[in-house]
Amino acid sequence: MRTYIVRRLLLVIPVIALVSVISFFLMHLAPGNLVDALIASQKREAVQETKIDVEQIMRDLGLDRPLTTQYAAWLGIARQPDGNFSGVFQGKFGTSWWFRKDVVELMGTKWPVTLELGLMGLIIAQLIALPIGIYSALRQDKWGDYVGRSLAIVLISVPSFWVATMVVVFPSLWWGYATPMRLIHLTEDPIGNLGMFIIPAILLGMAMSGGTMRLTRSMMLEVLRQDYIRTAWAKGLRERVVTLRHASKNALIPVVTVIGMQVPVLLGGTVIIETIFNLPGMGRLAVSATVSRDYPLISGLLLFIGTFLVLMNLVTDLTYAYLDPRVHYK
Repeated sequence: MRTYIVRRLLLVIPVIALVSVISFFLMHLAPGNLVDALIASQKREAVQETKIDVEQIMRDLGLDRPLTTQYAAWLGIARQPDGNFSGVFQGKFGTSWWFRKDVVELMGTKWPVTLELGLMGLIIAQLIALPIGIYSALRQDKWGDYVGRSLAIVLISVPSFWVATMVVVFPSLWWGYATPMRLIHLTEDPIGNLGMFIIPAILLGMAMSGGTMRLTRSMMLEVLRQDYIRTAWAKGLRERVVTLRHASKNALIPVVTVIGMQVPVLLGGTVIIETIFNLPGMGRLAVSATVSRDYPLISGLLLFIGTFLVLMNLVTDLTYAYLDPRVHYK
């Protein structure tokens, strides 16, 4: 097991390097840059008094240098426009051009919001999907199964952004309730923080639970048809023992894979929910960085998400050994 973990961690290095190369060069190949975003912002605000010195800004930000040199400077193996070595290898992701803040510090302020929303949504999704999926399999082709399958189809079909919009609009029209416009931190007011996050988390969890519910039901049906399950029933074991101790662990192995793939998606996939409920998280930050062509911030976000994705895949693989004793990593 230890050798397997070390080998997987070593494989993180080339994967993250490839992610950084693709994300950096693709963003620079996209039309426009920060100067174009500044000019567009100035036109929207009808500000004509201050003229933007395009060439000076390009020199200050290093945008006049070749892309390979810019990438090397971002990594920290080439000098920045100010003459210093400051990059990823030095533990720095640079300074956001648009927000004028350190990228690591900026992500640190947004990360807890997305983490709390994502964890709550993920927990709620499994609390909905796993019990209903297992129950549907145990009551195959009965009314409980029909209700569970219909619920899964509804959760998959109905767009989460539409439901979220309706949840925001109708309470404000009927009861005069509006979502808080200021973030309530957990340390400041735990009850208020829970009240602010619970509705978005439920909607996020419902959107993710439909597919997991159907997969859980399918895998449980497959496991329940195995010979060792028939033997457990023949020995007179109770339904709860057969389901939880013998069937569920083997049935949940593919489900764990799906859950592991959902976790990284929550980092960027919550942007719609964050926007509707005015939650300043990583999703909204990524959209703002992309629109403003904030290359240091975009590159830092993608590198962080890519690293998190690889680590979550490792955790998912290690979970297999716990669920199925037949799985060994040598």
